[in-house]
Amino acid sequence: MILFQPCRGHSEFGFLFFSTGCKNRSMETFLSIAVGIGLAAACGFRVFVPLLILNLASLAGALTLPSGFAWMGSPAATVAFATATAAEIIGYYVPWFDHALDTIATPAAIAAGTLTTAAFLTDVSPFLKWTTALIAGGGTAGLIQASTVVLRAKSSLATGGAANPLFATMEIAGALVTGILAVLLPVVCLVLVLIFCLWAVRKVIRFFSEKNTGSP
Repeated sequence: MILFQPCRGHSEFGFLFFSTGCKNRSMETFLSIAVGIGLAAACGFRVFVPLLILNLASLAGALTLPSGFAWMGSPAATVAFATATAAEIIGYYVPWFDHALDTIATPAAIAAGTLTTAAFLTDVSPFLKWTTALIAGGGTAGLIQASTVVLRAKSSLATGGAANPLFATMEIAGALVTGILAVLLPVVCLVLVLIFCLWAVRKVIRFFSEKNTGSP
C-alpha cells in the first residue's frame, strides 16, 4: 500500500514512501499528476468537496502545495471551502434547484478541476502547466460532471425526481472516496478514474444519440 507524506528536497512538494524512501523526480511528477487528476475527477461529482479535502490534507501535512497555491491550504480557505461545500450539498437535495445547480456546476467543475491539477504541476512553463491542467484536469472534471447530469436527467424522467436525492448522496460519496483516494492512493485513483471516464463517455454519447433520434 502506498502511503506518503511531504518529502522536501526534490521539488516544492514530494512524497515519502515508507518502504522505499523518496522516489526519483520522474516518479514524483507522475504521482503529482495522479493526485491532481484524481482531485479533478472528484470535482466532477461535487465542486467543493475535493477542494476541502485538498485543504485539510495540506493543513494535516499530508502534502505540500507550491507557493503559488499555498492559499488553498490556509485556514481561511478551510472556512470558505467548508461553507461552499455545505451549501452545494444541501442545494442538491432541493427539488428543481438541483437542475439549476447543474447549469453552473459544469463550468465550475471544469474550473476547479483545472485549478487542482495545475497546483500539482511544477517545473513546467506556465503555458504548459495551464494547458495540461485544462485538458487533463478540467476535461476529466467536465466529463464526470456531464455524466452525473445525464444520470440525473434520466432519473427525473423515470421517477419524476423522486430518486434524485439518492443520486445526490451517491455523488457526495463519489466525491469523498475519489478525493481521499487521490491523496492516499493516487495511482489506484488514477486507474479508477480512467475506467470511469471510459464508461462516462459511452453514457454521454448514448444519451445524446437517443435524444437526437427520439428514442426513450
